[in-house]
Formats: sequence, structure tokens, C-alpha cells
Amino acid sequence: MKLVERQRQNCNEIELKPDSITRHVGILANGVHAVVRGLLLLSGITFSHGILATEGGAGHYLPGSIATLMDIAPDQSGWVIESMYLHYEGDASSSKKIPIAGAVTTSLNVKTDALTVGTLYSFEQPVFGATYTAGAFLPYVWVDVGAELVIPLGTLSAHDSESGIGDLILFPVMLAWKSGNWQYDAFLPIYAPTGDYKEGRLANPGLNYWSFDPTVGFSYSNDKTGFNAALHGGITFNTENSDTDYRSGSVFHLDGSIQQLLPLGPGFLSVGAEVFYLDQVSDDDSDSDLPGGFRGRTAGVGPVLGYILPEGDETLVAELRWLPELDVKNRVEGDYIWLKLVYQF
Repeated sequence: MKLVERQRQNCNEIELKPDSITRHVGILANGVHAVVRGLLLLSGITFSHGILATEGGAGHYLPGSIATLMDIAPDQSGWVIESMYLHYEGDASSSKKIPIAGAVTTSLNVKTDALTVGTLYSFEQPVFGATYTAGAFLPYVWVDVGAELVIPLGTLSAHDSESGIGDLILFPVMLAWKSGNWQYDAFLPIYAPTGDYKEGRLANPGLNYWSFDPTVGFSYSNDKTGFNAALHGGITFNTENSDTDYRSGSVFHLDGSIQQLLPLGPGFLSVGAEVFYLDQVSDDDSDSDLPGGFRGRTAGVGPVLGYILPEGDETLVAELRWLPELDVKNRVEGDYIWLKLVYQF
């Protein structure tokens, strides 16, 4: 591979082949803010953790679902296999009343782990001049939730733990337009309510509603210097939870990253940072007495560390992200830790 050969000749110069590194996509992870808040993904992955805005504390898209070089759409034909692990732990103060599965809670504390596995296939025939990719991701979720339930006479301590299949993440449309060092992407992640859900239960692997998350973005990959940058944004539209008659508001999300690739052994070390912003842009809608109309927001920044190992036409990528929430309103506040593995061939 030209990338590896040149590196062996001169370790002070990086010659990166974008088409060998950017043929894969990760998600969403949420996801799943589900979880995937993305997912997943990315976002993707699905869990129920409470916040003031959005029923169950979060939507399907998760910060970090589509953010770095390994998350962009493939630009060449072939297969991509990806696995993602997400750990989230956060809490909310006793002053926040949070709707979860038909109940109202305060003093919420949540711990969630999700393992998502999926595959993508990119077709040789272009669509609208772009590489067309389709695929799906399925998460398995472990959820642990503690809270104070709001009842007419005061509050009642409650705790739930649950595990199981989360909400399926479908990618019927994923397009990539390549122009020199630049790439332009368009995604349509769809989150299907396949996860286990029970009204009144604090911990639910699924969210019990559909979400549609049109996303666009662009990325820059310099094959001479090894510098990479990406920015992707979208709006998540949610359907109504038929069990609780609760419809969570739409959410705008934006994830950006910068990365520098450095020669290390037979591959390349990736060092960088990610910034994320998520803002609910419409009110929740409920026919019940649950609190609605609250809009949540979160933002944060954290380090990204990865390794890229190209082998001919195949590429293996591993990436670790730590994304602490630094500016939170009407939400649980915590840290997202992502571990993503991608194999493209």
C-alpha cells in the first residue's frame, strides 16, 4: 500500500490515502440516546435515562455518534463491519421533574452500557453522483436507574435494572460525494422501536417510538499532512409513544472533530478532539398530566484517540472517545465514553 510504503521510506512525512481510510462509517450510535442519542450511530444504541426534556431523558441520537473520520460515509464500494461500545453515567438534581415511561421522577441517577454491532454495504453504481451505502445496527443495552417517584403524598424511592435488545438503527440512505480532500455526506438514520419497553418501568432498553434523523455534513482529509476535520449536523424527528401518549420534541445535533494522524508501527496513531452540541428545538407534546414543554440542551468537548491499520484493500480502525457534558440544561449530566471498532474490506 502506498501509504505504508512511503511511511517506511520517511517517517517524518505522512502520505495518507483518504480512499483507504474513509471507506467506513460508524454511527449512531445514540445510538442510542438511545441508546442512542445515533445511534447509534449512532447513535447507535438505545437506553432510557431521564431528563426534563424528551420522555425517558433522551432521544435516539447520542453525542459522538457521527463525529470523526471513522464515522463518515464510505466513498468506495465494499463492506463495513462495525462494533461500538458506549458507557454513560449521569444524574439530575432533586429540583428536576423528569417524565419516564408514564411516571414523574426527581433525583435521577442512571448508568447505561450498550454494545452495538452492525454492517454496511456500499454499491458500485453511483446514485446522484455519490457512493450509495445501506445497512443496519442493533444494540444490546444494560440500564440501571434510581430515582424518587413523584406521588400525591410526596416522593417514593425506586430502582430498576434491565437489559435486552435495544432499538434497531436502519440506514436506508447514506450518500458520499468525494472532491479532492473534501467529502460531503447525507444520511437518513431511522430508529425502530424493537427494544423492550414497559410503561411505568424506570429502566427500558427501548424507547417505544420511531425516530427519523436526516443528517448532512462535510469532512476534510489531507493525504500529505495527515490533518483531518469533520462537521455533521441533523434534526431528529420523533413519533408518539403509543403507550404513554407522549411525543418528544425534535432535537438539533451538531458534532465536530479535528484529528492529526501520526506514523506509529505499521499504521497510524490518531490524536484529536471532538465538540458536540445538542438542543431541543420544539416542545414535548403529551395528552397526560406529565410535565411537557421543557426543552433540554447539552454541549461538551473531549479527547479522541485512535489507531488506523491499513492492509492492502482492507482497513482496521479503533477509536476511543471521552465526551464529558460541560453545559447542560434540563437534562441528566454525565460523561459519554465510546469505543468503536471498524473493519472495512
